[in-house]
Amino acid sequence: MFTEYHPIIGAILSFAFYYPFFMAFFWMIGGLYYRCHWENITGRRPDNPPVMDYEPPVSLLVPCHNEGGNVRDTIDFLLAQEYSDFEVIAINDGSTDNTGDILDELCDTHEKLRVIHLASNQGKAMALNSAALMANAEYLLCVDGDALLDPHATRWITRHFMQSQEVGAVTGNPRIRNRTSLLGKIQVGEFSSIIGMIKRAQRIYGRIFTASGVIVAFRKTALHQIGYWSNDMITEDIDVSWRLQLDNWQIRYEPNALCWILMPETFRGLWKQRIRWAQGGAEVMRRYFRHLFKFQSRAMWPIFYEYLLSVFWSFLMAAILFIWIVEQFITVPDSIFIHSILPGWSGVLIILTALLQFVVSLIIDSRYEKDLLKYYFWMIWYPMFYWMINTATMVAGAPRALFKKQGQRAIWKSPDRGIR
Repeated sequence: MFTEYHPIIGAILSFAFYYPFFMAFFWMIGGLYYRCHWENITGRRPDNPPVMDYEPPVSLLVPCHNEGGNVRDTIDFLLAQEYSDFEVIAINDGSTDNTGDILDELCDTHEKLRVIHLASNQGKAMALNSAALMANAEYLLCVDGDALLDPHATRWITRHFMQSQEVGAVTGNPRIRNRTSLLGKIQVGEFSSIIGMIKRAQRIYGRIFTASGVIVAFRKTALHQIGYWSNDMITEDIDVSWRLQLDNWQIRYEPNALCWILMPETFRGLWKQRIRWAQGGAEVMRRYFRHLFKFQSRAMWPIFYEYLLSVFWSFLMAAILFIWIVEQFITVPDSIFIHSILPGWSGVLIILTALLQFVVSLIIDSRYEKDLLKYYFWMIWYPMFYWMINTATMVAGAPRALFKKQGQRAIWKSPDRGIR
């Protein structure tokens, strides 16, 4: 393949082709093994969690910033948990809308709810730290202020902490609520075929890159041991995931713990979200790079190297596109001449592999959501559009992390909540 190119250029282009091809099968094999090994053990559905001999107290934490349009539903779903011993702590982090008023109104009505008001925007990490210190329980389940937690999710998650004292965190299964637009429909498939399958595979292969902040539970002892959440990281969930695992705590994935979330449905909102994700991953790599050379951190090496390869692939694809554009205006040396960026048979093979990954993952996730396969048609747009935007955001976001001033507090910025 690529024999018409200079050997070095041919090798680089071969990597650009083989990397997504190999990773697709890597995730599929891991995801299928997880499905057969763990998800089939009990045969239970999300609405039928295993009965626990003892249900330990759980504190449900909800950091909020300008969530006046969503927080009432979020609190109602938390208070409806099918669990015997829990409290809800909502943190109003300097909201400038009516979030604080709504929380105070709900607090007067529900005895399980407590509200913390921060005078100014301190950031999600500070909001969570404040609530964690006031929580009565050892187990802290955190959701975003626009999320709707399934009534059985707390029980599904808590059982992991009871099974092993080495479990420091458990991340749940985010599901997309808004799906009327093309971007919404594509993201339904993305969270199944990409995010859900990767978490399954990473759980099999050793470590999880991110315990999704939109639904994640922690053992307070583990958080205390690592110093809780960092106030200066733009993605506090990636940061705390790495610090827990570098400290040898386990992070588990529980697909039965469903949480319905809102996602961007505009190109601008999606761009901002993916820039933040890319920058957050790079910030974590910058801060903890030296720790990865320690032998006791060897379990983190696979996801570290996979991340580096994904960054290299993104910059490589950007370079290939740049060279091809330059070729349209000036003559470039034959050694770096890119014949075409249009998919040949190799591009078709990658797309077919991606579509195979989509159908496998949607079949796996159909256990948790009916009629999921109807979104398969919309996933044909994923390889063309999302690979491009993820490449662009990685190229744009990673340098931000390198030049960001250390110690600068990361504060809230209201995200795109989708089309209403």
